[in-house]
Amino acid sequence: MKIAIVGGTGLLGRQVTAELRERGHEVRALSRNAPTYRVDLTTGAGLDAALDGCEVVVDASNNSSRTAAATLVEGTRRLLAAGQQAGVAHHVGVSIIGCDHVPMGYYRVKTEQEDAVTRGPLPWTVVRATQFHEFVAAMLGAAARCRLVPVPRGVLQPVAVAEAARAIADAAVAGPRRARVEVAGPEVAPIRDLAVTWRRATGQRALLVPLPVPGKVGRALRDGSLTAARPDVRGTVTFADWATSRPGPETAVRG
Repeated sequence: MKIAIVGGTGLLGRQVTAELRERGHEVRALSRNAPTYRVDLTTGAGLDAALDGCEVVVDASNNSSRTAAATLVEGTRRLLAAGQQAGVAHHVGVSIIGCDHVPMGYYRVKTEQEDAVTRGPLPWTVVRATQFHEFVAAMLGAAARCRLVPVPRGVLQPVAVAEAARAIADAAVAGPRRARVEVAGPEVAPIRDLAVTWRRATGQRALLVPLPVPGKVGRALRDGSLTAARPDVRGTVTFADWATSRPGPETAVRG
């Protein structure tokens, strides 16, 4: 099976690409910096050639900057149109569990991106994952540079990127479900507990400072909107096990 991975050089895309290649599929890694298949979702440049002959597209692209909508929403529409032109039979979108319950800019964009996929011209599957272990550690590490780590009250259910990548690969080869598949970590934990675990594992001495988060965003964090009680796929690697297995402070971000 010929499969294109958009964002194939990012943190998640690299692992989805490797997983599918190990299963014997012909995989093309697409991104603005890819050595062979260079594409730009903001303009559509390179998409027609990159998708030619592909049966499945996995969109693992990411952009958390102020231009996120241009890449993730408008770019998704360009990707779907190019996929339809190329005869793609299955579009797999990657999203975030609870994005439609958190009224923040990036989560709103991810919700709009999902809407573009579900209303688009191609048969689809949307794989929703909880926060990655790598993302949680990166955010804590970035804050620790100032010796203070703001810790909001709430809970998360982080999952290892490798386990999310396997679930996405499974969805890609299974055929379009026209439904959402949820992938979550093995346990729900208070954000403070995750920060304590990370600090112990990395040897950091940064002070953990409670951060009040008011309004709907704070309520979503506290009520578990970013977690899944009964995910379709539940990971097995806890944040503590992942953090203690790392060689040093994590600096990668969600790809």
